[in-house]
Amino acid sequence: MILEVRTTQEQQFLEITGDIQRVLGAEGVQEGFVLVYVPHTTAGITINENGDPDVVRDILHSLNAVFPVKGDYHHFEGNSHAHIKASLMGSSCTIPIQDGRMQLGTWQGVYFCEFDGPRQRKVYVKLIKEQGGGL
Repeated sequence: MILEVRTTQEQQFLEITGDIQRVLGAEGVQEGFVLVYVPHTTAGITINENGDPDVVRDILHSLNAVFPVKGDYHHFEGNSHAHIKASLMGSSCTIPIQDGRMQLGTWQGVYFCEFDGPRQRKVYVKLIKEQGGGL
């Protein structure tokens, strides 16, 4: 399954937890794992707190303090900061599924991380269903 994500800012975190959970519901997966993968070199995926929007703001602020948009970079496209941030966030995450729900912590959400927007992006969602007594 491919989720289409439209970002509206140069840098932003979009929570996609609900979108992923809807895929699980539509597919009827009760037990297994979900793999979430971002096929872009200037965007990433992460799991973090979704209870306080200041956490996302603080993450972006801290990343920009260490890897500013305008820095001493050599990449001719001028988006090295985005490549670095995407590498740090990572391009995938794997989440266990139990009783049809992702096993995230109370305050956890899955975030698509945009570092070179705004853009139209893709997120691949692969379901790994439990078969019989194990995977």
